[in-house]
Amino acid sequence: MRLFIAEKPSLGRAIADVLKKPIKKQEGYIESASGDVVTWCIGHLLEQEEPDAYDPAYKTWKLEHLPIVPQQWRLKPRKGVRSQLTVIGKLLKRADIIVNAGDPDREGQLLVDEVLDYLKLSLQRKKEVRRLLISDLNPSAVSQALGRMRSNQEFVPLAVSALARSRADWLYGINLTRACTLLGRKVGFNGLLSIGRVQTPILGLVARRDAEIEKFQPKPYFEVFATLLTAKEESFKAKWVPSEACQPWMDEEGRVLDRRLAQNVVDRVAGKQGTVKRVEDKRGKETPPLPYSLSALQIDAARQLRMDAKKVLDSCQRLYEQKLVTYPRSDCRYLPEEHHSQAPEVLATIRHNVFSLGKAVDQALPERKTSAWNDKKVGAHHAIIPTSLRKDLERLPELDRKLYELIARQYVVQFYPDHTFRKRVVDVEIEKGLFRASSRQTVEEGWKALIRPGKSNQRSGDGAGDDGNNEENTFLPELARGDVVDCPEAELKEKQTQPPKPFNDATLLSAMTGIARYVQDKSIRKILRETDGLGTEATRANIIELLFKRQFLERKGRNIHASATGRALINALPERVTTPDMTARWESSLNDIVERKGSYGAFMGSLDQELRALLMQTMSEGLPTVAGLPAPANQPFKKKSRGKAGGSRRKKGSPV
Repeated sequence: MRLFIAEKPSLGRAIADVLKKPIKKQEGYIESASGDVVTWCIGHLLEQEEPDAYDPAYKTWKLEHLPIVPQQWRLKPRKGVRSQLTVIGKLLKRADIIVNAGDPDREGQLLVDEVLDYLKLSLQRKKEVRRLLISDLNPSAVSQALGRMRSNQEFVPLAVSALARSRADWLYGINLTRACTLLGRKVGFNGLLSIGRVQTPILGLVARRDAEIEKFQPKPYFEVFATLLTAKEESFKAKWVPSEACQPWMDEEGRVLDRRLAQNVVDRVAGKQGTVKRVEDKRGKETPPLPYSLSALQIDAARQLRMDAKKVLDSCQRLYEQKLVTYPRSDCRYLPEEHHSQAPEVLATIRHNVFSLGKAVDQALPERKTSAWNDKKVGAHHAIIPTSLRKDLERLPELDRKLYELIARQYVVQFYPDHTFRKRVVDVEIEKGLFRASSRQTVEEGWKALIRPGKSNQRSGDGAGDDGNNEENTFLPELARGDVVDCPEAELKEKQTQPPKPFNDATLLSAMTGIARYVQDKSIRKILRETDGLGTEATRANIIELLFKRQFLERKGRNIHASATGRALINALPERVTTPDMTARWESSLNDIVERKGSYGAFMGSLDQELRALLMQTMSEGLPTVAGLPAPANQPFKKKSRGKAGGSRRKKGSPV
């Protein structure tokens, strides 16, 4: 018989639904009429052993024990799942063919493979294991996936990469958490100071933003706007563009800081004539935004629905388990080209499920094929889109219903025309000074008729709209190079530089996915651009949630800030622990393992050296700035090491 080992019961049921009927539901598995059996894990059935399993002395936290580095790694069944592990063990003995049906990602691959290892499946039988990749729980998609199974051996590097990441996170979290917590106690802090490869740089990001805001000193800067008049008495405004000679009086953002310089320009050009030096008139277009990855969905849901990242992930998981959307933890925003043929059916489903999108679907063009359909950009899973399952959504919780509508709308816009516009730029020279006006008029609304950007997506004009400098609202007359215009008046505008804004759910997620923006080192920035940023689609929500739970982060309205404890910890740690540089190097090495360019041994050897150096630096410098802070509420010092303090739990999506 074939034995399918799914990652979760929901996936197991979806597989069983397409096997030969009737099916029999047993304790921990489902058996089909053909004899095929489906069983499942419940997320990770196994987790890393605690340090004291390697040496009872480690039960007491002491600096002299560090670093704790297991010579022979051990796993143990998670609490409450041993019976399911026993079920899988018995079924393995009966199976002729074993199928790894973990989720289509790095963790999903390891999750099942580690169970096979733990249950001591022979090397020969391991070589015969098959791999089933499912992104959509609907019967037609599952049936197609069953017809495309591959050898599990093809995915060994993926599992090795996940294993290296998991063990590295354990080493990093356990050792640095113990070191910092013990050093914190020496200076009077009695709470748990947990450190993680990803969680600590995220905390550092927020703490540094808070510090920037507090230290910010507003400065006045000055802009000059000229009112211009054509021969036909048509009036428009143009903004002064400072020349290279003005650099000594400007900041790094190109803003003029000297009022006298700006006033001199006003005095020179008022009442004078100018000549049109350049007219640029172009047609432009904006293609529809791509379908959602999880992070993109979380960012939009935070902006439009005020849902935090964890709520979005949980809601999306529920929609997936009800077969309403495809795999929710996807990091991809593209779709397989073969999926385009299913578009009419999916659109019809959206029309049925979401009444408010009925008219939008009617106006869609199912034959339209945007760049969203691209096999070369689809990996183990594709973008999150609605399935073809019709259902009465009124029975869903309100936020689930709204999230489904968000996903559906993003899919529908793929079948709308591009948004087209006319962009015009006019440069005018007045008394050797350059003034520029620009405008943008919509030619065809296209997909923007369906998706209107929220306030967070709109252009920030620093008040320019008051000056007619907002491109969407600016009138520009027909002009040609060489035309002469009058400048009856010019106006000086004094403005204030603004501090950076505090993070909120949307901007913090955006920062995590685009973390390269916050890195100075070009080589590190390049790596982060090529990877997924800080964390993964599956872990980002849990990491943010963990920082709140440990009271390193706090909310003030919709804004997210570092708590006093969080800021003190960041100030006390070595800088490289609080920045994303190290995680970038890790991800580069882990990807090399997947692509067979690197090895587990090389990665772990490098980590061991780096960990020892960090521990030495941390223990020699101590944590002076944490002194005097009380332990956060509900955060007593724990004598026994718990994996979650350092991100060692093997549960899928565990924060690090």
